[in-house]
Amino acid sequence: MTSQADVADQTLAGERTNAKAAGPAKPSAFKRLIPRTLLSRSLLIIVSPLVLLQVVSTWIFYDRHYDTITKRLSQGLAGDIAVVIELVNRDSSDVQRAQVFRLARRSLALDVTLEKGTFLPGDAKSPGYGILNRKLNKALEERFGYPFVIDTTSLEEQVKIDVQLPDGVLAVLVSRKRLFSSTTYIFIMWMVGTSIILFGVAVFFMRKQVTPIQRLAQAAESFGKGRDVEGFKPEGALEVRQASTAFLQMRSRIKRQVQQRTDMLSGVSHDLRTPLTRMKLQLAMFEASGDVEDLKSDITEMERMVEGYLAFARGEGTEQPKPTEIMTLLRDVVAQTRREGGVIDLHTEEDIILPLRQEATRRCFTNLLANAQRYGEHVSVRAGQRNHAVEITVDDDGPGIPAGRRKDVFKPFFRLDQSRNQETGGVGLGLTIARDVVHSHGGELRLDAAPGGGLRVIVRLPL
Repeated sequence: MTSQADVADQTLAGERTNAKAAGPAKPSAFKRLIPRTLLSRSLLIIVSPLVLLQVVSTWIFYDRHYDTITKRLSQGLAGDIAVVIELVNRDSSDVQRAQVFRLARRSLALDVTLEKGTFLPGDAKSPGYGILNRKLNKALEERFGYPFVIDTTSLEEQVKIDVQLPDGVLAVLVSRKRLFSSTTYIFIMWMVGTSIILFGVAVFFMRKQVTPIQRLAQAAESFGKGRDVEGFKPEGALEVRQASTAFLQMRSRIKRQVQQRTDMLSGVSHDLRTPLTRMKLQLAMFEASGDVEDLKSDITEMERMVEGYLAFARGEGTEQPKPTEIMTLLRDVVAQTRREGGVIDLHTEEDIILPLRQEATRRCFTNLLANAQRYGEHVSVRAGQRNHAVEITVDDDGPGIPAGRRKDVFKPFFRLDQSRNQETGGVGLGLTIARDVVHSHGGELRLDAAPGGGLRVIVRLPL
């Protein structure tokens, strides 16, 4: 009878086979640019429209408001300078020009001086670039036809404009405040400030929403590794609470199903012992004969099968995980096997502590070593950390298992040796129990060909 776990394992194995045959899927360039976490993607959904809105607002402000204000301020300054030039040209006396300069300083906020007999260089150019230079240059060209040079970079707080008049160079100093609008800085400060505040609020609330999802994922991962999920309760948004409640219900159903299966196997196996014992007693009273010996042999094998049932049931029992030094546990199992006459080459790396069901894990390693020792003369065991898991490899120099039969050996009571020889066949539960123990810890057990031609068993337990 095929259980739901076996069907799921077969389906997962088929998907992995198809994925390997199709080759690794290469993500598109667009997918590589998208963040992978839910928090990052949620913030991207929030920040992208915010940034786009700011870009559009800045462009509209720059193109409409700032551009227009700068243009009008430049035209106003150009008009004031044109008035001063008109008054200076109207009366060339020093007294009159001095009055014009005082009037410009008092009423127009222009610091004007005239350097008589000087001329602008023929190749003189206005230093600096930008919207102010362009707007001011255009405004001055529209107001008068005299050559001029604009300097917006030499002075920190003022702009200097030199105008070539017939009898000299008119130097005009004007404060930068006349050419800049304070609303520009206010707009930028408000836009950047509110964006930072909104982004901080978005990060705070998104973390509150993502945290329950992360806890649900951690609880599901822990339960998949056979670890207790204590203190987990539904929280967060309504949809997350529904998913958490469904997870808790699923966990309860799985535990109940496993417990019922364990109790059934344990009860049936225990009940079978009584009639088997009576049969052994009755056979002991018969005279020795070939038929009696065959019956005794069958009863002995049935007892071994019952023990296999009980071992299989204990493998799915209620043992709780405990922090365990897995390398120490593996060395103990190897030492026990060596005392029974096994030849095992063991190589382990530094010890790693994992939450394991100690007795179930010990039974798993014992079954793997017993299986390797039964079919091979030399067994090699290697254990160490590989990426984010502990990998244990058991190699033997036996006949191995054909690639097409490796899935079958995980079926309960399946034996490659179909004979009833107790010395070679076994009951057919060793690998089944080992795989169930590994799966109950969230790990993986797979078979491969050993370098020496025998069987390689690879066990991966997640950290």
